[in-house]
Amino acid sequence: MTDTKSEYEELSDIFQIFLNDKPVNYEVINTSRGDSDFRETVIAKLKGDKKIVIKLSDNDFTFPDKIHVWSKCADEYRKLGYYCPRILCSKDGSFPIVKYKGHNCVVYAEEYAKFNTVESRINDTECDTKLRAQYMKSAFVMTAKIAAEKLDFTEYPSVYCLFDRFCPSDVVDEVLENALEWKKYAETLPDVFQEQVQRIWIRWNDNRKSLEQIYHDLPSSVFQADLNPSNLLIDNSGNFVGIIDFNLCGKDVFLNYMLREICWYSDSEEELDYILDILKIVSEYYVFSDLEKRAVPLLYRCIKPLWYSKVEKLKNAADDVKAIRSCLDETEYMQTRVIDFEKYMN
Repeated sequence: MTDTKSEYEELSDIFQIFLNDKPVNYEVINTSRGDSDFRETVIAKLKGDKKIVIKLSDNDFTFPDKIHVWSKCADEYRKLGYYCPRILCSKDGSFPIVKYKGHNCVVYAEEYAKFNTVESRINDTECDTKLRAQYMKSAFVMTAKIAAEKLDFTEYPSVYCLFDRFCPSDVVDEVLENALEWKKYAETLPDVFQEQVQRIWIRWNDNRKSLEQIYHDLPSSVFQADLNPSNLLIDNSGNFVGIIDFNLCGKDVFLNYMLREICWYSDSEEELDYILDILKIVSEYYVFSDLEKRAVPLLYRCIKPLWYSKVEKLKNAADDVKAIRSCLDETEYMQTRVIDFEKYMN
């Protein structure tokens, strides 16, 4: 005889924590990312064609105090007129820990979103790029308004944090992680490239040190921190209306967050044009400080030249000497070119 419960039995117990009646049916969606990050979303259909979302997480960045921060952050977005489903606690007012599929999961509920996502309108890669660029402009206006609020109700960093770690299992921040991966691969290139590789790496470290000297004095706010098409909401007419999923949210520097979110262009010139366009748009809703104007070239040179897409491009060059040189030249150009960011920030 075994004490192991089936998924249905475990979920039945969990439903009772949040609901007065059993769901008519439910759907389970696994969003886990490896053994150390277990996550499942349960969409439960209730009587009267209503739905509720139950989320279970076993990782080192989801715990009751964090969920309270997410809820408060979503409240701030709603105050600005954007739609965000409410985060719901259990019937006893908590975010309890439950046994589920061999995990100790914190569990919470959310209202089922009233609107569709941008992702639901995407049909192909070309449409993906165009739609993302279109709706991200509206999303950045929303983000600029949140930045202008300078929210300060938590010290938990967002997933995009620099010079910090998002969760205890992170060894370094993601920007440094990508740069180290670039260095690791670049140092395997033939000797003919090593002088340029070392020059790029020294320049990157000098830039990062200069950025660190002013970074912690830059204005910050508390952001949702995941503006991907599966989280941006639109109405039936295609108008941007709000956002879902606050599980990566936290305190961050607006410019860092903005540059990190603009990451879907394969061409660095197209990406820079879009960055400058967004800076101009958001400056109508957010006043950039002199320190931010000083910091943005350093942020660009710290984040973009050794980003994961550049690592992959270098790896894809394989043994093609001309392609390798092109990658390294592009990286060095991004590190050294003079860009008049301030022109777009006034």
